[in-house]
Amino acid sequence: MSKIPLTFIGAELLRQELHHLKTVERPAVINAISEARAQGDLSENAEYDAAKERQGFVEGRIVELEFKLGSAQIIDPKNISADGRCVFGSTVVLEDVNNGDVVTYQIVGDDEANIRERKISISSPIARALIGKYSGDIAEVQAPGGVREYEVVDVQYI
Repeated sequence: MSKIPLTFIGAELLRQELHHLKTVERPAVINAISEARAQGDLSENAEYDAAKERQGFVEGRIVELEFKLGSAQIIDPKNISADGRCVFGSTVVLEDVNNGDVVTYQIVGDDEANIRERKISISSPIARALIGKYSGDIAEVQAPGGVREYEVVDVQYI
């Protein structure tokens, strides 16, 4: 079984979601199914069908989260000793070679990725291009518009 990389914060967010699903969503769905059953004929009961569909989603997500947390390799970026190299969990400051724009990204697991929070997935093209690079190195990223070049300005473990 392969390990699923997660940052400490990402694993905590998944634990919180799992807890919410088990303690809030699951009981609410069970209650909705009971109420729909009380209405009688289930063959034409839209509320019952919707509640059963929601139950399937909730139970599926619970199984998925339990699997991911059970096979997670939790990495705390503060404890990384990579000697300035871009690795999972590191925060990387990049400068676009073409236009000079500076951006900062943290390389995280697939479930944690959120571009608005400047967190990019380890499996994204930019993260794959950055892994193993040091400050001063140039990373070539295959983008839809062609190859983009970024200079690694700084690598932090925060």
